[in-house]
Amino acid sequence: MKKLLIATTALLGLASAGLAQVNLTGAGATFPFPVLSKYFDEYLKVTNNQVRVNYQSIGSGGGIRQLLEQTVDFGASDAPMTDEQLAQAPGKILHIPTVLGAVVVVYNIPGLNGSLKLSPETLTAIYLGEVRQWDDARLKAENPGLNLPDTPIAVVHRSDGSGTTYVFTDYLSAVSPAWKSRVGKGTSVSWPVGIGAKGNEGVTGQVKQTPGAIGYVEVAYAVQNRLPTALLRNRAGNYVEPKLENITAAAAGAASTMPDDLRVSIVDAPGANSYPISAFTYILVYQEQKNQAKGRSLAEFLLWALDEGQTYATDLHYAPLPDAVREKARAKVKAMTYQGKPLLEN
Repeated sequence: MKKLLIATTALLGLASAGLAQVNLTGAGATFPFPVLSKYFDEYLKVTNNQVRVNYQSIGSGGGIRQLLEQTVDFGASDAPMTDEQLAQAPGKILHIPTVLGAVVVVYNIPGLNGSLKLSPETLTAIYLGEVRQWDDARLKAENPGLNLPDTPIAVVHRSDGSGTTYVFTDYLSAVSPAWKSRVGKGTSVSWPVGIGAKGNEGVTGQVKQTPGAIGYVEVAYAVQNRLPTALLRNRAGNYVEPKLENITAAAAGAASTMPDDLRVSIVDAPGANSYPISAFTYILVYQEQKNQAKGRSLAEFLLWALDEGQTYATDLHYAPLPDAVREKARAKVKAMTYQGKPLLEN
């Protein structure tokens, strides 16, 4: 691995040395924004300020829309594009997984004397509007000893098209037939209850300022804002934290079952320690690039992100990709073309 990183960095340095500055534009998911920002800053150093990336954190839905309209060089989404969306594209789109993340349930219950535990059934009931008070019998049964208050639950959800919403509703659909039939999954859904906020940042802020609130955000936002996260009961029956090793555990079997296009869900994964709302987050690119210089720079950046970039993930509360998944992603990057010819030497 170390030799591979050194070789990749050396290759990129040589490849970039003869290039004029390249400016890449991207848009999409807020879920991976903290780690993507780190990637872009570090890669600028690697290329001696020759490859600059401007990324708009506008939500997965916006990123997919702008990619389809070809107003950006790449999109970012936690929700794999649907077959219908891919059919709208003027060319073949590749899904490149970048890191693993987790959607966590955050809450604001003043004076709570411990960590909140939530089963799939209770969490779904809260978001369906069936559990409305923090001292509901179902919550008290799961949390003996916690001083749950006689306070209404203020449900918070995303108001924009969101990959975080897709992952969260994908999970609720996987664990609850009622949710699947009544609401379903998607980057945007018709919420039965609650108030909307824009972006992971917006949901975080709304929960933080609203006593009695509950919401869902990417784990990095919860950590940065010091919001408590619920322990969720996984398929094995264990209440687990969104620790990196538990997120990685959820992806353990993904490499062997991933379809060729790498679009896959790992919510409600089997395993004693698997965190149940884990997900890959993707960068989306056209296989056939219109601009050779930009296309080559984008492909080189993606290879760097899959190799050296992975070393920055854990400090920002993301889990690196399993090696087998990383190799599948590298093969996709090497399939990028310009005028039908590979952009990178194999």
